[in-house]
Amino acid sequence: MSLHPTLQPYADAWTHSIEAISELVQPLADSEWNRRTPCPGWSLRDVVSHVIGMDCEMLGDPRPIHTLPRDLFHVKTEHQRYMEMQVDVRRHHTAPEMTSELEYTIIRRNRQLRNESRDPGTKIRGPIGTEQTLEEAMRYRAFDVWVHEQDLRTALRRPGNLDSPGAYIARDELVAALPKVVAEDAKAPAGSAIVFDVHGPVEFMRTVRVDAEGRGSVDGTPSLGPRVALTLDWETYVGLACGRITADLVADRIKAEGDPELTAAILMAFAVTK
Repeated sequence: MSLHPTLQPYADAWTHSIEAISELVQPLADSEWNRRTPCPGWSLRDVVSHVIGMDCEMLGDPRPIHTLPRDLFHVKTEHQRYMEMQVDVRRHHTAPEMTSELEYTIIRRNRQLRNESRDPGTKIRGPIGTEQTLEEAMRYRAFDVWVHEQDLRTALRRPGNLDSPGAYIARDELVAALPKVVAEDAKAPAGSAIVFDVHGPVEFMRTVRVDAEGRGSVDGTPSLGPRVALTLDWETYVGLACGRITADLVADRIKAEGDPELTAAILMAFAVTK
């Protein structure tokens, strides 16, 4: 193996999730590909198209030349327009076309990963003309593919892999966003501490602390007197943080203690995926 050791966990997580996706969609009939998923505006076909398209970009393939229709009401930002291009260009593909392109992309990406000898800090092309390191790109692909595997599982009513390798990468990605959610978006007051206690297949407790300048940081040390304490299960946490559900729909699965106004502001700002 020539893959750098720090990249191996991301490659393993991506492989685990992409193979699960392939297994989920392989037997689907043409009519089933239009089934809605929790991902706003996207069907099963759209989710798989996105996964294929993003991995094609990791392979260095040129982006499709395509004009988006004007009636895609879930597409509101430049980032969403960028992501929608790989999706819309495949909207009329048949089930065999989808599964064969997915399998071919997996084969190509596996070959790329076997031969990958670049340093994790190597700069590569990112979305919308940005640059990112190879490590950032591979970490995000592992996170993204796991989240979309869960979208497919929810739509197909086939739960699973909530504690797979990709789940722990998702945990780290989502926890890293908590200081912004609490300090910047929900505007928690200086000196406050907010505790998140998550149970289920992936368990953790994290405290976001807001310093005197209003900057947030996160750690694993409990706070004895938090301004807000939120207790919820892992699946609910993922759904909220990835914008698949809203707090009012799952209020019975969230235990909140402390400042009610700040609690509402945090739950309103909880979605961190674009």
